[in-house]
Amino acid sequence: MNVYIHQLATYVPPNTATQDDLAARFGEWAGDGATARVIGHIFRKTGIQRRYSVLPDFTEPERVELFRIDSDGKLSEASTQERNRVYGRNAAPISVRLARELLDKCSNFETKDVTHVITVSCTGFVNPGPDWALVTELGLAPTVERYNIGFMGCYAALPALRMARHFCLAQPDAVVLVVCLELCSLHMQMQTTNDSVLGNALFSDGAAAVLVSAREPEGDRPVLALDGFMSAMAPEGQGEMAWEIGDRGFNLVLSSYVPDVISANLGRIVGDLLSPRELTPEDIDLWAIHPGGKAILDKFEKSAALRPPQIAASRAVLRDFGNMSSATILFVLQRIIDQSADSPASIAAMAFGPGLTVECGLLRVVPSRQPAIVDKSPMEVAVP
Repeated sequence: MNVYIHQLATYVPPNTATQDDLAARFGEWAGDGATARVIGHIFRKTGIQRRYSVLPDFTEPERVELFRIDSDGKLSEASTQERNRVYGRNAAPISVRLARELLDKCSNFETKDVTHVITVSCTGFVNPGPDWALVTELGLAPTVERYNIGFMGCYAALPALRMARHFCLAQPDAVVLVVCLELCSLHMQMQTTNDSVLGNALFSDGAAAVLVSAREPEGDRPVLALDGFMSAMAPEGQGEMAWEIGDRGFNLVLSSYVPDVISANLGRIVGDLLSPRELTPEDIDLWAIHPGGKAILDKFEKSAALRPPQIAASRAVLRDFGNMSSATILFVLQRIIDQSADSPASIAAMAFGPGLTVECGLLRVVPSRQPAIVDKSPMEVAVP
């Protein structure tokens, strides 16, 4: 049985700025010229041109919500509670708006068809949460099964897709709505540590939603077949990427060694992903790599001996939106299906997160008005 992503939709909030403008703002907040120059240098090396936020703080100081200038002229950062309340105000409306747009695009699905809802986020907590709002505001059946994948990080969309696939394989009439929503800008911290500066240079806000089902595509538009998933780990990177809940948002550990750790383990992980299907890297047309940063993409492209077009969608998403944590890989898949809709294409997807964890997936572009390729060997592999 094949399981498909029948439709994707993406969202970014209205507050936006170029990376150069953000570097200038963060440099101004740093308070001294030397630190501002370091910030500008790091921001320019990211491969990012523009980012988005639910906050107006970075673009319209007169509407500031969290990063205020106090009576002494110093930047005053908000508490974790204040930041999470902004998350609570935004999470449900964005999720509902995005899901409504997604369902409106699916002419062969109706709201009443949805049987499962999976929400994904690592940037806030609220209950009742977006899953509850999706059911009540979209008019889904109250019997819809709801699941939340929380605090896993940038790789979490792939476990969500794997869960959706499991539901559809176990229940062939299942229709699964997956919504990944990340408001990373709420946790920016105006410190001069390497972790803080790098996090401030990379992360952005965004959301993405998909509709997953085992229904055969009608052929009026391309879809993505979900062929299998795999989990892997690089334990030596445990201390290189992590975070905890602090008093001023989430405290991030993001080492510059993360690309090296990924590169050192890449051959093993790619082999474990492809060998059960008797595939080699040469059999993969496109690579949907989570664009955690330019260095990660550079190392990946070189280590895997990829041609630039094979990883172009990841670079384009990084350039246009920055790192939106779990939502980012779905933006990459959206870019791929928009650009590869006329011909079949095999896709290997990878996303990285704390641990150091690597989540992987194998997908296929099934073009419109062409028969789907039958998936004869479903795969689920767990790498210790």
